[in-house]
Amino acid sequence: QVQLVESGGGLVQSGGSLRLSCAASGNIFSINTMGWYRQTPGKERELVATVASGGRTNYADSVQGRFTISRDYAKDTVFLQMSSLKTEDTAVYYCTADLVLASATSITLRYWGQGTQVTVSS
Repeated sequence: QVQLVESGGGLVQSGGSLRLSCAASGNIFSINTMGWYRQTPGKERELVATVASGGRTNYADSVQGRFTISRDYAKDTVFLQMSSLKTEDTAVYYCTADLVLASATSITLRYWGQGTQVTVSS
């Protein structure tokens, strides 16, 4: 069994900063890409940022230059540093990990965290 546990969400004023963390644990052989998605009511879940096992990062245009994704490879943890936050960044943020289980090394599965609320007030 695999768990992704997120932390760091909360309420912040526009222009402020927050740092999200997500730690993966369980029967993991290896982790490829880790990332963050977000969702607001009535909208589809959208990509925020990803970081591959080799360190390559990818950002949504809407957060480029304001958000930074990083990983602690030793601790199977991914971070999202969010700065210059805007009210439109308000959403539930979900962590993802594309990983290989120790019990099934021939396939890669995507796991999701439970989500953490980020609210940016004006």
